[in-house]
Amino acid sequence: MAPFVLFIAFRHIRKRGLQSGLTVLGVGVGVMVLITALSLTNGFIAQLINSTLQATPHLVLQSFDGSTHQDKPEMLTRLNGMPEVAAAAPFLTSQALIARRANKTLGLRGSQGFTQLIGIEPDLMRKVLDLPVLTQQSTAITSDNGIVLGTSLARRQLGITLGEEILINDIRGNRAFFSLVGTFEVGNELIDGIVSYISISNLQKYLGLDSEITGYYIRLHEPDKASAIGIHLGNDFNMQPFSWEHLFSNLLHQLRLQKALISAVVFLIVLVAAMGITNILVLSVAEKTEEIAILRALGTSSRQILAIFTMEGFILGLTGTIIGMLFGIATSLYFRFQPYPLPGDLYFITELPVQLQWLDFVWVGLLSITTSILAGLLPARRASRLLPANVLR
Repeated sequence: MAPFVLFIAFRHIRKRGLQSGLTVLGVGVGVMVLITALSLTNGFIAQLINSTLQATPHLVLQSFDGSTHQDKPEMLTRLNGMPEVAAAAPFLTSQALIARRANKTLGLRGSQGFTQLIGIEPDLMRKVLDLPVLTQQSTAITSDNGIVLGTSLARRQLGITLGEEILINDIRGNRAFFSLVGTFEVGNELIDGIVSYISISNLQKYLGLDSEITGYYIRLHEPDKASAIGIHLGNDFNMQPFSWEHLFSNLLHQLRLQKALISAVVFLIVLVAAMGITNILVLSVAEKTEEIAILRALGTSSRQILAIFTMEGFILGLTGTIIGMLFGIATSLYFRFQPYPLPGDLYFITELPVQLQWLDFVWVGLLSITTSILAGLLPARRASRLLPANVLR
């Protein structure tokens, strides 16, 4: 049965060579665009997550009510001794208003914003966070009034430069002046526009706390297992765990939704191409009505007729899918080795990143081939239901 079905299917495809070629090309273009779009989206998401994790711990441990507690060196030693933990560091956090004073002499207006103050020990925290400024300005941060701000907060909101003084004022009325010693940029406005770092001792002094901390920032060997490891460590140390996935759950959800929407829109190209398969097979059935009737009269079953035209849809879809995947890989690799430049002042990246994922190839291929088969089923069923006696009469 199989050789007979394949022979007739290939014969029909060759008979309409130009239309078959255009249909294969349409499916191929759709698959190529879909693979390329997914690769670029994967690269963008991976780059954004990697940039975010530069200034975000993989795991945070703090008290269940969010209150401060005494810093216990033995607890930090225990944490660093856990096999899942790459590094750990204590932190103290507080929220405050941040402002630059007006200067009539220089013609500068005052500006203000909101900041999340994070007190750190630079020598310990640089093992947890991948921020070069913590290493470069370690001494300045631990000075009496050194502070590091996100680029968006420093330049866009406050309009200050290195060395300028800024006023910190919290809801309890604590006021203090700090000097800007450095800035950082990771590309996530939730971090660049809010976070600021000072030494933990300076923040303790500012808040009037004696050797108290909020909790611990932790870097893991396996960041993708942060939630499970957090539950384990939280039980061991009787503290509330927060994984980076939990902290940025809304962002991750939006990125997944963005990828799904891009896939759905681009898949319409494949769907339109699949309609071309339906069109070819409908015309083929109309032209081959007498031939179908003769085959039926010679003993060909309706299931074989159904298989012939379904096979045509499968062959056209499979060929287009393979061609599209090959060109999709080639296009993605081109963008990897010849990146498309982006303006650095508008985006947190200067070129389009690319990341190929084998799972995307699997589901795109299956979806394209399945759509092609379904597109061929309607004309195939119509062909299988032809009655040879009525046609030949």
